[in-house]
Amino acid sequence: MTDDMADKVAMIAAKSPVQSFVLLPLITLLGELLVRRRIRLRGEWLLLCLAGYGLYRGAGRYRMGQGAGSEGFRRAPDKLVTTGPYAISRNPMYLGHLLYGAGVALATGSPIAVAGFLYQLRRFTRRVRIDEERIEQAFGDEYREYRKRVPRWVPYWD
Repeated sequence: MTDDMADKVAMIAAKSPVQSFVLLPLITLLGELLVRRRIRLRGEWLLLCLAGYGLYRGAGRYRMGQGAGSEGFRRAPDKLVTTGPYAISRNPMYLGHLLYGAGVALATGSPIAVAGFLYQLRRFTRRVRIDEERIEQAFGDEYREYRKRVPRWVPYWD
């Protein structure tokens, strides 16, 4: 593999959706096959994966439909979105990642998936703090009012 190809692979693997929705389940399943030689799935928790992925995709489409910035973490949004899924959680896309990861961990009972979920929880908690600073600088009082009304993650738990 050339250095250029390796750089491209690393860039793709560093993307949050790839980590959450591709690498976490693949590494979990491969690890379970290598260590336990079987995969045990609790099907009811796969619905949490589906809900998390749906929230991620739906909130992303909603945000882009509102004309609120770029995909991902490249720059702060041009517009503060406070309606739709953003009226319930200030970070519905990140929450979708976390729900999906929790679903993988609960569905498989795998220590690998639990570690992956905890890694993503820590990573997204840091990213949210950076996002909050950037958005507060961009939108000032409008954002501070929004923060008072809408929880960081889920209602009644902030």
